[in-house]
Amino acid sequence: MSTAEQAGTANADEKRLAELGYKQELKRSWSGFQNFAISFTIISILAGCFTTYGQAWNNGGPVAISWGWPIICLLILTVAFSMAELASSFPTAGAIYWWSARLGGRTWGWYTGWFNLIGLIGVVASVDYACATFLNAVLGLYGVNIFGLNFADDASILSETFILFVIILLIHILVNIFSSPLVGRLNSVSVWWHVLGVAAIVIVLIVIPSKHASLDFVFTERINNSGFGEGMYWFYVLPLGFLLTMYTVTGYDASAHVSEETENASEAAAKGVWRSVFYSGLIGWIVLLAITFAAADATAVNDGGGTSIAVFEAAMSSAWVKFILIISVVGQLFCGMSCLTSASRMTYAFSRDGAIPGHRIWTKLNHHRVPYMSVIFMGVVAFIVTLPALKGNADGFPVAFFAIVSIAVIGLYIAYVIPVFLRWRQGASYERGPWNLGNNYKWLNPIAVIWVALCVIIFSLPFTPAAVPWASDFNWSSFNYAPAMVIAVILFATILWFAGGRKTFHSPAEDMQAEAHELESELGAPPKFPEAP
Repeated sequence: MSTAEQAGTANADEKRLAELGYKQELKRSWSGFQNFAISFTIISILAGCFTTYGQAWNNGGPVAISWGWPIICLLILTVAFSMAELASSFPTAGAIYWWSARLGGRTWGWYTGWFNLIGLIGVVASVDYACATFLNAVLGLYGVNIFGLNFADDASILSETFILFVIILLIHILVNIFSSPLVGRLNSVSVWWHVLGVAAIVIVLIVIPSKHASLDFVFTERINNSGFGEGMYWFYVLPLGFLLTMYTVTGYDASAHVSEETENASEAAAKGVWRSVFYSGLIGWIVLLAITFAAADATAVNDGGGTSIAVFEAAMSSAWVKFILIISVVGQLFCGMSCLTSASRMTYAFSRDGAIPGHRIWTKLNHHRVPYMSVIFMGVVAFIVTLPALKGNADGFPVAFFAIVSIAVIGLYIAYVIPVFLRWRQGASYERGPWNLGNNYKWLNPIAVIWVALCVIIFSLPFTPAAVPWASDFNWSSFNYAPAMVIAVILFATILWFAGGRKTFHSPAEDMQAEAHELESELGAPPKFPEAP
């Protein structure tokens, strides 16, 4: 693209942002590929597929992976396509809550924003903690014993993992604060790391194991390690295994959150949303099939908790296990960095509109034009919500961490479909952007809304019999507090709303109009998007 073309694109982006009521404050230096890359990196098949593989293995078995993954990915695509249309119409950093406020009013935007914020906190916390867990496993394989931390044994595994989590979180905070362009470049590197890394892992899983599972095993075998009866398999146990897919394929709203930093955002952000889901779904299925075909010794995998690491250790030597885990850990480091980027931009935008207490603090930019206080805010909150992971259950598992995974999925997907529902409700009067669904919204939007509603119900259910409150062996350490989180978010947001939020929260549809008109007079009339064919 020539310098003149770049200037024209930048001016058009600034005009569109002015029409939506905002000044160009963040540095617009991201390309369309980098916009796609951040969502692709956050989805991170090297993170979600590896860290929550055991959820599907224990709750459904190979069937939940070989068939569950592609079917659920198709359903997720209905959400992604619906969100892409919204991102094209309204390319703002606030993205999801902004869409809801624009389409439904301030109250819709307020609650959408808080669900989005809670979900993003859960994502940052869970990805960095999972990365610390895998890094701990790598250091253990190498027998590292340093500064009083012996990773070669399991004596203090929870405290050692938490220390690694803090170090990883601090690195991600520093990288995000001191260079937005560096984050964009690292996201581009991350795409190729994920593609080439997955290719290398798939080749290893095909070539190295001396024995592979049969086609029949991979596509028809059912496993139920949940503790619930076999009669509950199809309608209860198997759906719990869908958490693998739903947790992995989250965070693609990042392409919308960084739209104010992206060139030609009305096109690039929309494509970044749906393409990241499509390519992650395709590549993720390949790697999951490779892992499941390597699980020839199902007994050993079950004894190892059904995790991906248990599959690797049962199928090959420790040298190859190290190779695979190192690739995965690096991918997870990229993922955590991008998660914090997306979360901080949402925090910045939500604060810019007066929603978060102390909002003037969280909108501060440093000389790199990065909302550094929002980065710090999200990092600190992610640290706080992960503190319960220092304590495990009787088996030493940090059950509080696994609850954060459900919270991340529920919080994000509720936020995703609220504006989708509002767009569906608006019908033909909706203001279409250059990338739109035409009349396909009429069937894509309702499928997305219904599917997410089902997922919220599924992931609010007890994951083990010990989590059923009226069961004789009920144990609070196993309780799934995701539904309590949903109620808590609603109550918290409601209290904040009446405590002052309704006065400080600026509706994108009502506020900043004077500033928008002033910007329009400086930059010219905003572009008018064509109607969909």
